Amino acid sequence: MLRDGERTAGTITLTPEAEEGLWTDEELAEPSMFINKLTVSRDYAGQNLGGRLLDWAGDRAYRAAATWLRLDAWTTNARLQRYYLDQGFQHVRTVLEGTAVNGGPRVSGWLAQRPARLADHGFADETPSPEPLRA
Repeated sequence: MLRDGERTAGTITLTPEAEEGLWTDEELAEPSMFINKLTVSRDYAGQNLGGRLLDWAGDRAYRAAATWLRLDAWTTNARLQRYYLDQGFQHVRTVLEGTAVNGGPRVSGWLAQRPARLADHGFADETPSPEPLRA
C-alpha cells in the first residue's frame, strides 16, 4: 500500500500464485510473479504512480528470482489493456469463456507479461525482502 500521510494513494497485490485456469502448464513452469490488483486513487491520477507500482512489482519479482511479471485484465477493458501495453507488457493471449486452460473457472482474461527486472521506482520499500520462488 502506498500512503501519503494518512491517505492511501495506491495499492498493488503481488503473489507467486497464478489464478487458476489462465496460464498453461508450460507458462506456470516458468518462475513468475502475478499482479492481482493495481489501484491508484483518482486524487493521484496523472503522477505515474501506477507505473511506479508496476516497476516496484517487477523489481520484487526479479529479487525473488522470477523471470516474468504477469497479470490479467478484463477482456472488455481496452483502455486498461492499452495502459499495460504502454507500461511494457506484451499481450500473451485472451482467455474467453469456455477456453480456460486446466479446467479453470475463470470466464475471461486478457493475459500479459513483461520480464521481471530491477527498477528505480523511487519508493522507500519497507516490506521484507521477497522469498526466492521455489523451483
